[in-house]
Amino acid sequence: MVRNLFVALVAAFALTLAPVVAEDKKPAEAVKATKLEGSLVCSKCKLSETEECGNVLIVKDAKDEKKEIKYYLVDKGAKAAYHGKICKGPKDATVTGVVSEKDGKMSIADAKVEFKK
Repeated sequence: MVRNLFVALVAAFALTLAPVVAEDKKPAEAVKATKLEGSLVCSKCKLSETEECGNVLIVKDAKDEKKEIKYYLVDKGAKAAYHGKICKGPKDATVTGVVSEKDGKMSIADAKVEFKK
């Protein structure tokens, strides 16, 4: 009888846990790449915001031309292939990647950088 009670309790626990596990397995939302145009600069040399070189795209706000939005690229920093072109001065560029915001700071992951000619 104790064995039957134990099996019933295990089955009841498994049934209550099943919806929670099913919720965790929902497919991830489709992540869309965003294309942004602006000025690509070094976060250390141009902006003096970091101790090590990094890449930041500065974009004019569509609502207020006087306001600029900084998008920090999630990449290899100074080791990124395009960093040498922007370390000493800004370059106009188009960056395509996945935009996110964390703690009021915008970032771009999986960035594809193209410089304007």
